[in-house]
Amino acid sequence: MLDDSLLDAPEELARADRGGLLRGAADAGARVRTAVRHAAEAGLDDLRPDGRPRAVMVAGPGTAATGVADLIAALAGAVAPVTRLHPAGVAPAAGAMRWTLPGWAGPVDLLLLTTTDGTEPGLEALVEQSYRRGCTIVAVAPERSPLSEAVLGAHGLFVPMAKAPYQEYDESAAAGPGALWALLTPLLVLLDKLGLVTAAPATLQLVADRLDRTAERCGPAIATYGNPAKTLASELADSLALIWSEGAAAGPAGRRFAATLAELAGRPALAAELPEALPAHGVLLAGTLAAGADPDDFFRDRVEEPQALHARVVLLRDRPTGGLSAAPAARELAHSHDTAISEIEPEEGGDLEQLAELLAVTDFATAYLALATRGRT
Repeated sequence: MLDDSLLDAPEELARADRGGLLRGAADAGARVRTAVRHAAEAGLDDLRPDGRPRAVMVAGPGTAATGVADLIAALAGAVAPVTRLHPAGVAPAAGAMRWTLPGWAGPVDLLLLTTTDGTEPGLEALVEQSYRRGCTIVAVAPERSPLSEAVLGAHGLFVPMAKAPYQEYDESAAAGPGALWALLTPLLVLLDKLGLVTAAPATLQLVADRLDRTAERCGPAIATYGNPAKTLASELADSLALIWSEGAAAGPAGRRFAATLAELAGRPALAAELPEALPAHGVLLAGTLAAGADPDDFFRDRVEEPQALHARVVLLRDRPTGGLSAAPAARELAHSHDTAISEIEPEEGGDLEQLAELLAVTDFATAYLALATRGRT
């Protein structure tokens, strides 16, 4: 159950936030600026590539690396195919995971490595494989890690991961928002140089500014009634979140929201893109998860019973209302089954700015839900 009183108690939230979730969300803009500086110091600004890679491969462990790969695929997939290399192994521990290059990988392909740890032997082995195949290697990881030495030894390009401004790097926050932007930003600088995305320094400055403004709107000091992230967290209490996205960048934002809700807040969530979300989740809305579904006796004693889990639709959109859209059909389907719907739509701006706002609002909502849910600090 959600402790509503905690949401409007900033000091209590700060004490409960031992993992730094809210601080990571608030410092996302600063991470972007620091990561841009690290990319420049690593030499990315001086790159003069001969052409675009045939394909881009992304490898790394954890939710942050998964989100980076998904976002890069959404942003650059129309220009060059993007493939995430999934790890194999007996456990999700750094020493147990292994990655393998696809058979077609060669000198015209680009391998991107992202990790908040940097001690994974499997990634070091992947660097060796890539070096033998002639792939170009670029990595973002903690400074002075074993992976950094392996990449530099294979004549690859290494960018130190931007640390949070308030403390030394804390690997317990690997799934948090700060880690995502620390890993993603240098790669955006690189892909801009390669002509795969549009992420010039001025664009990334606008992204950092949008993250700062969103942090001001969603921060702990802002009351729930005027705070979109706290409002969303309250609405998702005791709900199965059906996250429906519309727009190229909203898809990975929705999938990341579902992943962080499960990993950080312990909340169930399903993500799908419109219009396919309607047939995919329509049966869920018509079944026992519908808000009006209660087949048992209305007069039974519910005092000692947990509240029933009902579906709630969260509609994420990265483009303004109007034109060809499945949003009206989504609203009609939800309302026809008495299912509540929450809508998050960013302010106007560039694609990366809108994506940043969607990620920031949902990251704050995840943090509030994790901190205000009984038994989770």
